[in-house]
Amino acid sequence: MTDSSKAQRASKEKRPEPKSSSVARPVEAAEGSAPEVFSDTPSADLVDQDSEAEEVADGRSWYVVHSYSGMENKVKKNLEHRIESMHVGHKIFQVIVPTEEQIELKEGQRRVVERRVFPGYILVQMVLDDESWYVVRNTPGVTGFVGIGNQPTPLSGDEVDRIMRRIESAEPRVQVDFKIGERVRVTEGAFAEFQGVVDAIDLDRGKARIMISIFGRETPVEVDFLQLQKV
Repeated sequence: MTDSSKAQRASKEKRPEPKSSSVARPVEAAEGSAPEVFSDTPSADLVDQDSEAEEVADGRSWYVVHSYSGMENKVKKNLEHRIESMHVGHKIFQVIVPTEEQIELKEGQRRVVERRVFPGYILVQMVLDDESWYVVRNTPGVTGFVGIGNQPTPLSGDEVDRIMRRIESAEPRVQVDFKIGERVRVTEGAFAEFQGVVDAIDLDRGKARIMISIFGRETPVEVDFLQLQKV
């Protein structure tokens, strides 16, 4: 056989495809559905199904873990103890119960209180593998990971930034006890003692637009939350 025929024969032979291997790991989704409003709870908006999480070079990402409501701080301590005792600090880095300061208005009194941003949920920064999953999932008080199907889903970078900005904000958020369409009374300012219906609420600016009847006409007036009281 000539050298040219040998080359032609070799070119016709197929190279073996590289074999891909995957290791199945047991994972579990959170029990129950996440509440519906992102501003109050880590709903489906927190789990971005169309974008991958932005990860540090070592593969760490932020995950949402479901726990019994009211036990978030206890679960955090339990998990931190397990991380230390089971020597997995190189895989599980931070455990956070997101809280923020809120200005609570009750009976004309104003006070600053600390409230959980997402009741029943904690955030864990970790490298997800069999060992780290086992440590978190089997922590007393943890009921599961938030994810798609049986796969814990990491938060996207934008979602993490949004949450961190909220919990690290120096300005407390005003908590209001009225909603759009409800009737309120103005307690201070130029329109003190006037009553009107809430037309819009601006949480970022801490103001509401209410419709007040002035000379028989419905007039929109912007009022600070602290000057309004639910009727």
